[in-house]
Amino acid sequence: MPQTIIAPVQHELLIKKSRFIACVQPMTDRAAAQKVVAELWAQHPQAAHVCWALLAGGQSAAVDDGEPSGTAGRPMLDVLRHQDLEGVLATVVRYFGGVKLGAGGLVRAYTDSVAQALLNAEKVAIIKLRHLICTVPYAMEGMIRREIELAGASLDNVSHADDVRFEFSMADHAAAPFITRLNEAGHGRILWINPDEQAADE
Repeated sequence: MPQTIIAPVQHELLIKKSRFIACVQPMTDRAAAQKVVAELWAQHPQAAHVCWALLAGGQSAAVDDGEPSGTAGRPMLDVLRHQDLEGVLATVVRYFGGVKLGAGGLVRAYTDSVAQALLNAEKVAIIKLRHLICTVPYAMEGMIRREIELAGASLDNVSHADDVRFEFSMADHAAAPFITRLNEAGHGRILWINPDEQAADE
C-alpha cells in the first residue's frame, strides 16, 4: 500500500569533504517541486548541484543537475520507489569538496543521503476512497445506517424523498464486499447509483 510522509525530514552527509544535504518532503506535483528546487538554489548559491527526485500524483522526475547521468536523480527515485512512497519530493544539495567520488561513489552518496533522511520520517498509508450512493426503502434506513457505521465508512449525506438516499465514502478495497453484503441483506431492494453518471446528469 503506498505511503506518504507527514512532515519534511532532513539528513546531512559529509563524504570526502563534499557535503550532501538531503531533504524529503510531502509534495503535490511537479510545478510545486520545481518551485522548491528554485528556492534551494536561492538558499545555496555556492552549491555545485541541487539534484532531485519526485513521485507525486502520477508524475515522476529524476534530475541529475550536472552530475554524471544516472548517478543522482535515478538512485534517489529508486529509494522513494523501494519504500513505496507517493506524494514526496527528495532533494540533495551538494557542496563539492574537491575530491571526485566516481560514479559508484556518487550513487552511494545520493542513495544514502535520502535513505538516512527517511529513517526519521513519519509515514502514513494513502487510502484511496470510493464514493457510493444508494437509495433504500424507509424500512431499511436503520439497518443501512448501522452497516455504514460498522464498516467505518464516512456518511456524507442522507436525503429523504420517495426513498432514503445515502451518500457515503469508504476505502476502495472494502467497497465491493460491502456492496455484496448489503445486497444480500436487502434482498434486492437497494438501488445503487453510479456517482459518475449522477455528476453527468446534474
